[in-house]
Amino acid sequence: MSTSIRPTPLHQCGKNCSSPRNLRIHMRTHTGEKPYVCKECGKSFSEDSSYRKHMMIHSGVKPFKCQDCGKDFARMGRLRVHMTIHSGEKSFSCSKCDKRFAYKDCLKLHLRTHSGERPFKCTVCGKDFAYRNYLKLHLKIHNNERNYHCGVCGLKFINSAALKTHQRTHTGERPFHCTVCDKTFFRHEHLKNHQRTHTGEKPYTCTECGRSFTQSGDLTKHKRIHTGERPFECSECHRRFICSADLTRHMRIHNNSRPYPCQECDKSFRLANHLKIHMRTHTGERPYSCHRCHRTFARTHHLTGHLPRCR
Repeated sequence: MSTSIRPTPLHQCGKNCSSPRNLRIHMRTHTGEKPYVCKECGKSFSEDSSYRKHMMIHSGVKPFKCQDCGKDFARMGRLRVHMTIHSGEKSFSCSKCDKRFAYKDCLKLHLRTHSGERPFKCTVCGKDFAYRNYLKLHLKIHNNERNYHCGVCGLKFINSAALKTHQRTHTGERPFHCTVCDKTFFRHEHLKNHQRTHTGEKPYTCTECGRSFTQSGDLTKHKRIHTGERPFECSECHRRFICSADLTRHMRIHNNSRPYPCQECDKSFRLANHLKIHMRTHTGERPYSCHRCHRTFARTHHLTGHLPRCR
C-alpha cells in the first residue's frame, strides 16, 4: 500500500501539503511570487487556475448561463451569487441584528459593522479599514491617483462615486431624507448614522468597558484609549494622536491656519466650535441658563463659574 508523503515547511508556518506541487503553490503565499502574468492588463497570479479564470474577462467567454434570466457569467461562483437574486435564499443570519445573507463570507464581513474590527491597516498613515477594497481606494490618496476631476472647482478624486458625492456641494442636492424629522443629507451613511439619534441604536460595543457607539469609527478611536495606540504623529513636534482629525487640528498651531472666518467681522478661527461660540457675540445668543436664577450665559464655563456664587 502506498502512503501519501506530506512535506511540511516548518521554517515558515508548519502547514502540511499533500504533494510537492501543492507545497510549491503554498510557498508563494510566503514569498509573494506570482509567476502567471496577464499580457492584456499586467495583473499577476500565484496559481495557473486563477490566471485562466481571469483570462475569461479579456476573452469575453461566459460559459455559465442563468436558467432563469439568461444572463451569462465568466465564473461559476459569480453565477451562484447571482442565483440568490431569483431564489431569495439567505441561509446565514446575523446574531446581532435581523439581517440575513446568502453566503457565510458576506455574513463574516457584515459582523465587522458590529465588532468594529478593521483588519486592513494602511502602512503609510496607520488608518484602519474593515474591508480590503476600502484600503485599496485609500492607498490611491497616498499614490496621488486622483483621476476624477470636478468641472466646477477642479478638485480631484480617487473614484467616480467620491466625485459624484462632492458635486452635491455645488448643486446643493441632498437626496437622502430622514422619514422622522425630514432632515436631508449628502451621503447615505450620514443618513444612516443620523437615524440612530431617533432609534437610540448603538450597535458598536467596546469589549473592554462595554461602552457603545453609533458609528464603527467612533469605536475604533475609543479602543485606542485602552490600547494606548496613537498612530498619527505630528511631523513638526512629534506629538502623537488617536485619530487623524486631532492631528489635523493640531497642525493648525504650527502652520497658523485659521480656516473658519467670521462673516460678521474679520476674525478667523482654528476650530469650527470656536467660530460657533464667537458668533454669539454677534447674535446675542446665550444658550446656557442657571436653574436657580435663570440668568443666561454664552459659554458653559461662565455658567459653571456662576453656579457656586448663586444662592
